[in-house]
Amino acid sequence: MVVRFIKSLGLGLLSLLMVVIMITSIIFLSPVDPARLSFGQRIDQGTLEARQKALGLDQPLSTQLRYYLRDISPVIITSQLPSHLLPTVSASLPLGKFTTYIKVPYFRESYQSGRPVAAIIKQALPYTLMLAFTAITIALFLGVLLGMIGANNKGTWLDEFLLTCSTLGYSVPSYVSAIFFALVFGYLLRHITGLNLQGGLIVLNDLGDEVLMLRNLILPAIALGIRPVSVILQITRSAALEVMDKPYVLLAIAKGMPTRVVSRSYVLRNALNPVLTATTGWFASLLSGAFFVESVFNFKGFGQLTVNALLNYDVPLLLGCILTVSVIFILINISMDVIYRFLDPKIK
Repeated sequence: MVVRFIKSLGLGLLSLLMVVIMITSIIFLSPVDPARLSFGQRIDQGTLEARQKALGLDQPLSTQLRYYLRDISPVIITSQLPSHLLPTVSASLPLGKFTTYIKVPYFRESYQSGRPVAAIIKQALPYTLMLAFTAITIALFLGVLLGMIGANNKGTWLDEFLLTCSTLGYSVPSYVSAIFFALVFGYLLRHITGLNLQGGLIVLNDLGDEVLMLRNLILPAIALGIRPVSVILQITRSAALEVMDKPYVLLAIAKGMPTRVVSRSYVLRNALNPVLTATTGWFASLLSGAFFVESVFNFKGFGQLTVNALLNYDVPLLLGCILTVSVIFILINISMDVIYRFLDPKIK
């Protein structure tokens, strides 16, 4: 078990390294000049060159990539530590001419605001995590419930209706659902629903104080959860139909056990493994899908932060957002690899 975990962790770190190399190469090789964007088009050549040098943009791609990997690495071995990394060091171990430093990953500072990237992400990420968790909870509840209803009514009009709705729901992009729910329930029917067209979790009241507005979470969570509801519904239905043909289920039915008990104790319990796989995968995907939904509802979370970083070509902030999503994907995959071995001993 421990060996398997170490291998998964090693593969995760290798995947993260490949993501860093690929994404940083694409961004650093793009024809956009972040230094010029910081000042605008009316800037003299001397100031522009000074800004490029301060940001390290005058260095070759290999040098920029090496410096960035050094900054975000939690462990580095060097003979001389750069001064900007000194505040991030938590421990050091001298090894002859070199010293091993254990430090907090340094994501640099935003080109636009000058604030540390880690602090900006730390402020915005909890809102998107709450949005994604709410959306996947809604999707899991409705998907499993409707999937079991469809399996128990296979071949009926109700089953066909649920399959048609799930196909339609999966075909509609998240931003289309977001626009629809925003216009209908946040604008046209606002006097009935009481929901806002746009707004984040934290808003300012008339006194200028920050207030938690949970109702602003409802429409974005529903719009974001439409597609995973459709996927989980179809997976639950297929898995339940497969389990229903097992001998132990047929034996339970032959003994006269109530259908509700058989569905809950025998069918649903053994059909949850593929549902769990889809749920964890979609939870990670919702973090990236939230980019468009947050932009529509002006939710001011991690997704909108990433979009703004891309529009402003704020390289450190953009790289920090991408790496954060990558780390979340990798951690979820490693965690589920471990959890599966406890849920299903056959995997061993």
